Amino acid sequence: MALEFTDANFQAEALDSEKAVIVDFWAEWCGPCKMVGPVVEQIAKDYDGKAVVGKLNVDQNPETAMKYGIRSIPTILFLKGGEIVDRQVGTVSRDVLIKKLEAQMA
Repeated sequence: MALEFTDANFQAEALDSEKAVIVDFWAEWCGPCKMVGPVVEQIAKDYDGKAVVGKLNVDQNPETAMKYGIRSIPTILFLKGGEIVDRQVGTVSRDVLIKKLEAQMA
């Protein structure tokens, strides 16, 4: 299951992680987010222990969303060593997300 990122745990769980990190910025009311959500959940299951995969609700955690300039959702950030290394805005296939994740794990 995907980790639930919050303003409170983002530093420890995402930025301080030694593993590659995927953060799905989403909201309950966002239709495209509901299409991406199950894909992110499956990636979390498939990469359990190998990468940190989670979701951040922008309505409940506006501080982190603002800090990273999230203006459109879904937005998926790929982090490594606490830095943004890639970004995907909008819906996209699982294969694209996997390719971007694996590029960070190499």
